Amino acid sequence: MREYLKFLIDGRWVEPVTLKTLDVENPATEQVCGRIALGSAADVDAAVSAARKAFPAWSQTSREERLEVLQRIVDEYQKRFGDLADAVTEEMGAPASLAQRAQVPIGLGHLTTAIGILKDFEFEEDRGATLIVKEPIGVCGFITPWNWPLNQIACKVAPALAAGCTMVLKPSEVAPFSGQIFAEIMQAAGVPAGVFNLVHGDGPGVGVALSSHPQVDMISFTGSTRAGIEVAKNAAPTVKRVHQELGGKSPNIVLDDEVFARSVSRGVSHMMNNSGQSCNAPSRMLVPSARMGEAIAAAKEAAEKITVGDPKGNATLGPVVSKVQWDKIQTLINKGVEEGATLVTGGAGRPEGLDVGHYVRPTVFANVTNDMTIAREEIFGPVLTILGYESVDQAIEVGNDTEYGLSAYVTGADIEAARKTARQLRAGQVVINGASDMMAPFGGFKMSGNGREWGDFAFHEFLETQAILGYQAKPAAE
Repeated sequence: MREYLKFLIDGRWVEPVTLKTLDVENPATEQVCGRIALGSAADVDAAVSAARKAFPAWSQTSREERLEVLQRIVDEYQKRFGDLADAVTEEMGAPASLAQRAQVPIGLGHLTTAIGILKDFEFEEDRGATLIVKEPIGVCGFITPWNWPLNQIACKVAPALAAGCTMVLKPSEVAPFSGQIFAEIMQAAGVPAGVFNLVHGDGPGVGVALSSHPQVDMISFTGSTRAGIEVAKNAAPTVKRVHQELGGKSPNIVLDDEVFARSVSRGVSHMMNNSGQSCNAPSRMLVPSARMGEAIAAAKEAAEKITVGDPKGNATLGPVVSKVQWDKIQTLINKGVEEGATLVTGGAGRPEGLDVGHYVRPTVFANVTNDMTIAREEIFGPVLTILGYESVDQAIEVGNDTEYGLSAYVTGADIEAARKTARQLRAGQVVINGASDMMAPFGGFKMSGNGREWGDFAFHEFLETQAILGYQAKPAAE
């Protein structure tokens, strides 16, 4: 059983000011698999002080020095690849195959992407006699979630380091193991003392202290919209920069063409990935009403091919992360039935033969209307809703009829029709036919947050703009 009872502060593993612990559960077994110390405001103070002390020196390092540190982090990350994959599977139930081919690699991808960007990033620009300088914003507080733990840690830490910032990380207390190993990687890579600090804990004990701390210049939070609002309120009195990547209810508009059935099947697979626990999951599939029957048949076939079971085995779908999440998903599945949606496959309860573990049956609802609860609320589980549309214009209107705006999807053979549709969707990222790009900015419109992560756009989140007037002026005439 894992025991992580110290925090990484100022380059050393230190005991908390007051020892309180939290048991961590394996969602596949419902058994305690580890224990972490819960930090307090006093621990946050110590970590922030260390980051503040380290900032002057780290912010003045050269591009080459930061590149060297980032490369050492990559090297150590690769050494711990297997440990990270095992941790993600144990802490949040990701199937071993998903941990090895996606959960861990995407963290590595953000690190290598940051290296590539830093090599050519322009931190200064001459505008006549004025010099425009991009300065590191300062001490950053990071609060990261449990669903893609390494993705969300690395997509904040890598560009912040590259920009010259120092930081304090609070990984999710629900899935803290991978965050702990990440901190061990940072120490092994020789990241200077105080540049990166880790404090385990929950929202009330550490999250509030970090987001409200007067010596934290920026807070970057990924999680629910509800929690994001609280983070912003806590940050407001100190007028720090607030970056948020929050919830989503992403539409997937399937166009009426010859690849329709294949598009539906792909949409089901994408939705069910990671047990539906992705903020950008394509959870609202919009299909031509006249082809609803075909959509139901294709979705049912695709969903029923998904195997659910032990994440250490060959199953493609593991458990959801906790009993709290399982209960919420069950409530929303029952709500879908009560409100009259057609249950195509799946439904309430565990899959047959799985009596232990937070497993959810891959569920598809059809003939959903956009006023139903399951079309409005983020379910965050393997539950797909299929809505009908009479025209593409109506599909766009329905797709945009949500308080969220993180992602949207368009699938179909006619690329011009897909492009036209994509440009009318109100979301921070619109994906045509399953495209992917590590350099593409990621973030939301509306209640899905503000700011952008990934690629070069992420660098700007960690930089302040300074204008030095007269920098290039000629000496005064004698």
